Order: sequence, then C-alpha cells, then structure tokens
Amino acid sequence: MRIVRDSSEDEMVAWFLRGELASDRFGPRLRAELAAAGLPGELLTDPDLGDEAANRARRDLLGETRGYGRQRDVFDEDFPAPADVHWIRAELSPVELARVRYIEYSYWNELSGGSRLPADAARRVRDGVRVFGVSNQRFVDAAQAVARGVRFAPLILAGPRLDDLVCVEGHLRLTGYALAGFPCSVECLVGTADTMGRWAR
Repeated sequence: MRIVRDSSEDEMVAWFLRGELASDRFGPRLRAELAAAGLPGELLTDPDLGDEAANRARRDLLGETRGYGRQRDVFDEDFPAPADVHWIRAELSPVELARVRYIEYSYWNELSGGSRLPADAARRVRDGVRVFGVSNQRFVDAAQAVARGVRFAPLILAGPRLDDLVCVEGHLRLTGYALAGFPCSVECLVGTADTMGRWAR
C-alpha cells in the first residue's frame, strides 16, 4: 500500500455523498434531503473542504441519509466515533484490493457466496447468479468502464488495520474492478481505528 497523504473526516464525508449522489438506489433520497434542507447541489458536486459550515451541512446530510454520527445504518453503534478514525489517501495494489471485504449485508453476503470477497462475487456474476432478482448488468458496465481506463471516484474503506479493510462506500465499483480482474492499483480513502474490529468483522 502506498500512502499518498493524510485525509480527513470532512473529505471522507464529501466523497461518500458524491458516490451516493451517482447511485440509482441512494441518489433520489439524497437529492430530496438536499432540497428539503434548501441546500445547493454544489455542496456535493463541488465541495469546499475549507468551508466549515459546508462541512457541517454535509455531515448532517450523511447523518440523515446514512446514519453517520447517529449510530445507525452503515455507521451503526459498532462504528467508532468520528474523532477516533484516522483517514488517509492510499493506493492499493490489485492484491490488496482483492482482500477488501464487502460490508456485512445480506445482498453482498449472498452475491459473494458468504465470503464477502469481491473476487468470489465476480465469479458468481460470471456464472449468471442473480441475487434477489437484481440484474448484474451494472457490474458488467462497471467492469467494461475499468477495462476502458475510466477513473472512478476513490473507494472508501475502513478497518482496525491497513491490512484488514471493509468497503464502506463503493461496492459497485469494487465489484467492477473484481469482474475486470483487478487490472490496476486503485486510490482509496482509508479509515482506521483500534476500535473498528467489531464493525469490520
């Protein structure tokens, strides 16, 4: 793993929301919450990390939509307090990326055959396994984009150590990399905390 630089909670929140904004599943609710709060779209599409009021608004938005700082959803009671997590930008090699696990969630558990490893999910996608009747075309599209050299937003990963990481945001992109055979190193936002072990189990 090549550490690029230190990152921050605010950068993680900004990238998480940008990833969700592009999601067919989570984007509509995020846009609705943004509109209900009277906030401009640029808060997410062009974040200014030097603006503390904007950072606070993004944290509140992520709390409302995904439970950040509120001990629910992705950031449940086992996720450490934000102040306890150290964030960095790092480049993971294909081998390191292949060891990243999906979050503990029924869909990803089933897609990976219980291992929560993206390479296993990719094999099952190639075998035509469809989980809960959901099409795999989005994974195929992502893999084709990877093969064309498209650069995705950084994955957001977290765990108790740099060699024990779980995907927080970017499961579709991670699966696309796996389906493409992990052809390249990938820049990620990585958060670690000694108390992350229970969440990352």
